[in-house]
Amino acid sequence: MAAGQKRPQGISSSVFVLTIAIIAVVGFIAGTRQHEITAALGPVLGYKVAAGEIDTSSIEKTYRQLSANFDGKIDTQKLIDGANSGLVDAAGDRYTVYMTSKEAKEFDDALSGEIGGGIGAEIGVRDNKPTILRVLPDNPAQKSGLMAGDVIRSVNDQSASKWDSSKTATEIKGDVGTSVKIDVIRDGKEKNFTITRKSVDNPSVRSEVKDDIGILTVSRFDEETGDLARKAAQSFKDKNVKKVILDLRNNGGGYVTAAQDVAGLWLDKKTVVTERTDGKQVDDLKSGGNPLLKGLPTVVLVNGNTASASEIVSGALKDYGVATLIGEKTFGKGTVQKVIDLDDGARLKVTVARWYTPKGRNITKEGIEPDAVVKLSSKDVNAGRDPQLDAAKRKLD
Repeated sequence: MAAGQKRPQGISSSVFVLTIAIIAVVGFIAGTRQHEITAALGPVLGYKVAAGEIDTSSIEKTYRQLSANFDGKIDTQKLIDGANSGLVDAAGDRYTVYMTSKEAKEFDDALSGEIGGGIGAEIGVRDNKPTILRVLPDNPAQKSGLMAGDVIRSVNDQSASKWDSSKTATEIKGDVGTSVKIDVIRDGKEKNFTITRKSVDNPSVRSEVKDDIGILTVSRFDEETGDLARKAAQSFKDKNVKKVILDLRNNGGGYVTAAQDVAGLWLDKKTVVTERTDGKQVDDLKSGGNPLLKGLPTVVLVNGNTASASEIVSGALKDYGVATLIGEKTFGKGTVQKVIDLDDGARLKVTVARWYTPKGRNITKEGIEPDAVVKLSSKDVNAGRDPQLDAAKRKLD
């Protein structure tokens, strides 16, 4: 259940059975008009259904004329993908997207951290430019000399100036053992790298203890995040950790259930987030029990790439007053997406709700303001400085 996926909520088993019975009867009577009656009954019974159909005759006509007149070979699958993509894009929501089978697989791989042949670097967008956010230890990017803060100028001599993070990552990935050429800008100067791709496995949770502070870094919210975070929290308890830093910088989100699990390390059976569709609350998602870190002084590190599920955790801990937020204003993604399987491995990721913090705030476009604003520049990163982490440690002194 996620920023990417969500079960239908708010429908009791009795109503669900009644719905099936009614639809079965009217379907027998109405035949091909069943979808019209279903659309009429949906709002009464509390669920959303497709309303009517669209006239695709113009698309068919365009295809016939294209096929009859085009001087060249036409890839019909590309036409189908293009038509589907254009249809979904026209909805006007940047988070509602059509994914081809290839893009759907890349989506799954990115969320799981299993990227296959890669260089071991996390990529985001800063100042509208694809940028290295972090290099993973003992991976090709780090060994080649790439550094956090490097602005990616080109990949294999293709300009990356207008690419987003997903497109950039896709171009960098490839078969294990092959090479990729990456040109970056660092401190105003161009640097060139040729890096051999290796198999990269990037777990979503890392942890360490420095003095009496446990530092828990969560890079995304995937299916393993909850278990990994709880194991790290237990290790903090075993080592008698007295204070905690939760690092959610550059965490673009993931599953809402994983966000519930992580928030539940501090919150005991409390509302983490609510969801509303068409202005009506459809879900109230709570944390579990056994909050291992409850009562420990905590700082959450955030920045402009802290988004979605990581904003859910940040917002919940802030609203309940159990953590101080330090860093920069978060991204501002306050919507929930559902992932729907389509034909031939394609997927639809569609916005189905808006989410609200425990105090009833939706942060779309606004983000979450930290309690203390501390900047982190590329010069800081390249010099090995982390003023945000330093500020968190001072706060916990």
